[in-house]
Amino acid sequence: MSNFKRATVTEILSTILDYVTVSDLIHFARVSRRMKEMVYDDVRWVQRLRSMGCWNEAEARRRTEAAWRRRAGSQGLPYEEQAERTGIGVNGSPSTAPQHERSSTGSQTMSDAGWRQVDLSMNGQRQILPSRQDGTNDGFDAVPLSSDNSTDLMPPPKAQDPLTRLNVLSEVRSIRGQARQEYGKVHGTLNLYYVDAIACRDYTTAIVFRTYRDPNHQAQMLANLLRFENSDNAQGWQGRHEKLQSLVEAFETAVAHEFEQALETTDIDGKLRKYGHVLTTLNGGQKGVELFISNSSTIARKNELGDPMDSLRLGSPGSVSLDESQRFFTQLSASFNEQIAVMDRVFPVSVKAAITFLQRVGREVFSEYLATLFDEAHRTGAELYLKAVSGTYQQSLYMARALRPSKDTGDEFYEVVDRVVASAYELHVDLYLNEEYTHFKRKSEAEVGDWERQLSEQDASMQSLYMSNVNRQADKRDFLTSFKKVVMMPVNVLPTFPLSSPFGGKSATAKALVNGENLETAPQAPAQLSIRPSTSSMVNGTPSANKSTISLPEPPTTELAAKAAIMSSRLEGIRSLFSIELALNLVHAAKSAIERAAVFYKTQSQFEEDARKQCQLIFVLLLQILGSRHIKAGFDQAVDHLTNYDPKEIQNHGHTEVKPLVTFLELVNVGDLIQQMLDVFYEQEMVATRLADRNDFLDPVVKEKKRFEQMLDERVAAGLNKGIEVLMSEVEFICATTQKANDFNPDASGTANSDIMDIGPSETARRIVDVVSSHTRMLVGSTDKNMLDVFNQEVGLRTFTALCKHLKRQRISVTGSIKLISDMNHYFTYVQTLKNQNLLQYFIALRELAQIYLVDASDAKELATIIADGDRFHGIFRAEEVYEFAERRADWYQIRPKVERAMYGIGCLVM
Repeated sequence: MSNFKRATVTEILSTILDYVTVSDLIHFARVSRRMKEMVYDDVRWVQRLRSMGCWNEAEARRRTEAAWRRRAGSQGLPYEEQAERTGIGVNGSPSTAPQHERSSTGSQTMSDAGWRQVDLSMNGQRQILPSRQDGTNDGFDAVPLSSDNSTDLMPPPKAQDPLTRLNVLSEVRSIRGQARQEYGKVHGTLNLYYVDAIACRDYTTAIVFRTYRDPNHQAQMLANLLRFENSDNAQGWQGRHEKLQSLVEAFETAVAHEFEQALETTDIDGKLRKYGHVLTTLNGGQKGVELFISNSSTIARKNELGDPMDSLRLGSPGSVSLDESQRFFTQLSASFNEQIAVMDRVFPVSVKAAITFLQRVGREVFSEYLATLFDEAHRTGAELYLKAVSGTYQQSLYMARALRPSKDTGDEFYEVVDRVVASAYELHVDLYLNEEYTHFKRKSEAEVGDWERQLSEQDASMQSLYMSNVNRQADKRDFLTSFKKVVMMPVNVLPTFPLSSPFGGKSATAKALVNGENLETAPQAPAQLSIRPSTSSMVNGTPSANKSTISLPEPPTTELAAKAAIMSSRLEGIRSLFSIELALNLVHAAKSAIERAAVFYKTQSQFEEDARKQCQLIFVLLLQILGSRHIKAGFDQAVDHLTNYDPKEIQNHGHTEVKPLVTFLELVNVGDLIQQMLDVFYEQEMVATRLADRNDFLDPVVKEKKRFEQMLDERVAAGLNKGIEVLMSEVEFICATTQKANDFNPDASGTANSDIMDIGPSETARRIVDVVSSHTRMLVGSTDKNMLDVFNQEVGLRTFTALCKHLKRQRISVTGSIKLISDMNHYFTYVQTLKNQNLLQYFIALRELAQIYLVDASDAKELATIIADGDRFHGIFRAEEVYEFAERRADWYQIRPKVERAMYGIGCLVM
């Protein structure tokens, strides 16, 4: 318990000693040996030196380690062993100073009671003040430093030169165990000036000003006193601190006044440089730097550098003049470099005046100019604002590299420049990136909306045009009138009365309906009535423009003819359901937006990640608008138009092309071209600039691009499927309307001539091959080989099915089988050009099937063998199906019993 109390008392006493004056510490040390150990504790004096900034821990450690190495070497012991024996580690401090560090006089003292204080008169001469003989002097008393009982005193110091006193703090050595002695040197030199500074009432009579006449020396001594004052923790230190600060501020104010006068006279290398160095010596020169910056032409006359409104006033309507902003940045950099050159001459290297000047220019000149320009541009228009922010940011980066660093900054200067530029744009970047996305979205949706509105309006005008001559109420009224007259007439009159059509009032319409000429008044060439917006389509793989035209034919006069004309016009307009021009405009708008936003990404600034994400969002939005709003909707409408196509309503079938399918394939080519544009845009603007990573499957750009491509493939597949159905409808229509009854059964007409016979393919076969081949060739070069093979195979299989159905409707004689075999060979030759072996097997089987009609009726057994031979048809036709085809022979009812008897062993029996 007694040890605890002793430790507690020691801690309390040690804390009290931290707030005792130096002279009282020396008196306290005389009380007892224990008190002396507490006062002389090296840690206490190291703390005072550290508070003044005079203690270097690294130097102290280095000196201690070097001393112990020398001692260990002189005694022949390793340094580590010697340190272990004495209990001194690398970071430890010896209880007593090393022998070599002690004075040669043996026991040293920090001061002597018999010393006399030194004072300086106004003329700078030394005056010896009588020492106090009462034993209560405020200096360091003669107390031995060593642990022995030596009572030798330190000799009084020699007279010091005033200039030597200026360097007293820089001469302090960091030696463990001698911190008290080092502090004593400082105290003995500066305490007199310190006490006088806080005691004098008139600053001009202070000893520091009477001793030193050079302002630079005065500033240096005042700076020393400010550092020395930090070690004063005794009672009343706040008051002493305020008095010393008042003295320093008075001196600083006087020097600053002289500095301002030198600024007005532009005496750069004279007084301006002199007083700039004085202020630097006093407290780092910040006062001088602030005065210089406030009076610099860059800040004082910043309005002369450029007016931000000029960029908006002098630009063309709807645009911002970046030449005016470039002129401002050029003048700003020139003015800044000029002022930096002056600052290098005025202030020493230790003062980083250029950094302060740069930050001030950034706040008061650079940022204000940009804020005014951006605010006004944003009020004027969104596009102006976007161009202004992006354009000036690029110019700012060029200007930043044109600024000349001062001689004291180096690489740090450009780091600060980048931070200044970033801070100026920090308040605007978030709004800019959001506006960039919003502006692109608004512009894209407006363009697509206008396109859809034009399509809707022109479709409505087209319907109105075609239905303009159709008066349903008049037709209804005429029909009822005619019906009433017919009912009320005598019966014997009826044979002589020309019965009116349901639209009795329209003789021309009645004739058209009766004679099947209801489509005569429909436009022969729907392309002449192009009412779609201007767009680009693909003709033979080459973009061509479909312009709105011009020659309008006479509208049809019947509702049926009008509907047929409407259908023809819609089928013709498939190719304009989406536009290359519109897609190109959207791609260009996205390119401009991404390039503007990417400026903040390419510079690797703090806005890099935000700019990259915004660029990705813009590209994703482009794919969504082009995909869902434009291309997908266009393909859906095209498929709907193809669904409503009926070849029976088309009058002219003389062409080898099915126009709805041709126009749809052109639409596919347009979609493929748009996809290629987007691929190029993706590679150049997103991948090449590292805004997107094609190998990152989680990247939103990659995901959206794959979704777009999948959508396009699905729409094209759905359209091609519907187009193939339309093509097969045309094939079936050709078969039904052009195949003559005597093509395969010439004996039925009674005009067959066995001596003269055309063994070539029929007209129907030729037209079918021409129609199908013309459409399969259209996809060559516009799509990949896999899709082309799938399309050709599907067309071939459906053509095969249509031919089989057509064959089952015919009646074929042995003579007509020659024509049939010619047709099948013609189909086979065409399919060979498709280079699809799987598909070719079907037409080989079809060609073999035609052989069953060539067998003479007398060879019924041979015919039965052919029908039952499944290998002959490569498994494509079963025997039952071949039997069905055999039933289409013209002589089937004559040979049927023989064939069935040969096949199944049965026949007719007479009971």
